[in-house]
Amino acid sequence: MAGNKKGNRPGIRRVGRTLAFQVLYGTHFRDADMDMETFFDVNPLVMEQESETAREFARDLVMGVEAKKAEIDKTIETHSQHWKIERIALMELFILRLSLYEMMFTDIPVKAAINEAIELSKTFGDGKSRGFVNGILDGAAKTLKK
Repeated sequence: MAGNKKGNRPGIRRVGRTLAFQVLYGTHFRDADMDMETFFDVNPLVMEQESETAREFARDLVMGVEAKKAEIDKTIETHSQHWKIERIALMELFILRLSLYEMMFTDIPVKAAINEAIELSKTFGDGKSRGFVNGILDGAAKTLKK
């Protein structure tokens, strides 16, 4: 995870987190033979991102979500009350995966991870996304031990 490097401001993290979400969402459409690192590197959004710090932060998040996806999905299913992973809209699913990765496996404060997920759901989801994402993450936050 990107540490306290120069330029690692909250604004840069938000840019990196948004980029990570967009790349993760795009994985649903990727060629099954392409590994995640290559997929990340050739993504036009990544190549267009001017901030190296944002790209590094996004890379760390994407690779982390990919590595811990099974654990993250288990947490989503535990807290989604009668919603199987397959029934969750892709937008919300990738926002949840990203946020739960941050909550479970990084030093990002839980409240910050939830707030950022809500911002992503406002930007990319529909009118019900925010409440759905917040409900699952709030439930997960109560049971997670950092």
